[in-house]
Amino acid sequence: MKNFDRIFLIVMDSVGIGEAPDAEKFNDKGADTLGHIADHMNGLEMPNMGKLGLSNIREIKGIQKAEKPMAHFTKMQEASNGKDTMTGHWEIMGLHIEQPFRTFPDGFPKELIQELEEKTGRKIIGNKPASGTAILDELGKEHMDTGALIVYTSADSVLQIAAHEEIIPIEEQYRICEIAREITLDEKYMVGRVIARPFIGKPGEFERTSNRHDYALKPFGRTVMNTLKDQNYDVVAIGKISDIYDGEGVTKAIRTVDNDDGMTKLVESMDKNFNGISFLNLVDFDAKYGHRRDPQGYGKALENFDKRLPEVLDKLQENDLLIITADHGNDPVHHGTDHTREYVPLVVYHTGITEGKKLPLRETFADIGATVAENFNVDLPEFGRSFLNEIK
Repeated sequence: MKNFDRIFLIVMDSVGIGEAPDAEKFNDKGADTLGHIADHMNGLEMPNMGKLGLSNIREIKGIQKAEKPMAHFTKMQEASNGKDTMTGHWEIMGLHIEQPFRTFPDGFPKELIQELEEKTGRKIIGNKPASGTAILDELGKEHMDTGALIVYTSADSVLQIAAHEEIIPIEEQYRICEIAREITLDEKYMVGRVIARPFIGKPGEFERTSNRHDYALKPFGRTVMNTLKDQNYDVVAIGKISDIYDGEGVTKAIRTVDNDDGMTKLVESMDKNFNGISFLNLVDFDAKYGHRRDPQGYGKALENFDKRLPEVLDKLQENDLLIITADHGNDPVHHGTDHTREYVPLVVYHTGITEGKKLPLRETFADIGATVAENFNVDLPEFGRSFLNEIK
């Protein structure tokens, strides 16, 4: 069988499949995103993922184990020192991150806040870990009355700036975030992302808009995406993929508003004639349900994703490859609001599979990047071991 012309890579953001061997080191012993959601829902209805082989990786309540799986399947262990979105994604594309990004459980240092106030000319309120909706309820009116910037963080390495679009125009909000990104490039801060969080509405009825914009650090090294782009392959980034890699290696970026829109954009990309990868991140699992510790909402989102899968499977051509995985866990019944250190599922499908098989455990997410690189005959990344010959 010849190599694939197109690879469609779906990252189900935060959909872990059980604690990693080093989970205790990350205070995540017992974490199990898929397992605990399935238990909470008294069984997940995901028949399509079931047919592909999800419950063959490890049985999930409600998802029938396939007698003859359609896809090859296994789980992957993260090798890098971290459990955040950027670390997971960067590793998927061939990097190994030794130095974890810094988090700010007590808010940002005083000197950072002072510098941001001086350079933007605006007072800062908040400066603490918070839910993006709760902090608008708490400080939205004060922001509207004073024009002060709402700055907050989360369990991730993020500096988030919320502002009302009618108080601070979106262009100025982006400029403010660019200033914050420049400040936080300093190694003493090591902030993974600065995020613009625009909102509209009035007190009690605030609503975040789709004008969110992420300002990420550039990957610490070249990824498989860079190599593909250099060799004139297409790298279509859907959702927040382009933000995660700060545009590195991206030939086309497509914004999305939610998971459903992300699946729609992926399906639309399947109608295009391209040679390379179409790379989708489904962020709602993580942002809307994992961090907010909402197992019911998370479960419904997983079931809705499963309902959209037939559209993807039906459009796969003979020389297409579909890879479904995740970047970390975010167990919605675990303590706190942080990501969780877990294995992630790996499901690999193409129309030439007569019966799927269990692949060996992958010891790094970078095996995906290595597989993509080998498929397109470009330089292999330093990390990762290709499984291309195991799936053809």
